[in-house]
Amino acid sequence: MLILYGTAGCHLCEDAEALLRQAVAARAIEWRYVDIALDDALVARYGIRIPVLLTAGGQELGWPFSLLDILRLA
Repeated sequence: MLILYGTAGCHLCEDAEALLRQAVAARAIEWRYVDIALDDALVARYGIRIPVLLTAGGQELGWPFSLLDILRLA
């Protein structure tokens, strides 16, 4: 399971979501979106770095990333 941290109105986050949809089409990858604006701790941690992907094991992948990067991470 991957978590995509982002926020509304972030065009880079929209680009990351599009890449994740492509990754799902290529491989059975589960992911969910978390809006950091709803949590002060997440804003402090990711506010200037979004979008960020996080694995269940705690590995982070910061933007910019590619479809290949996502497939390697998942």
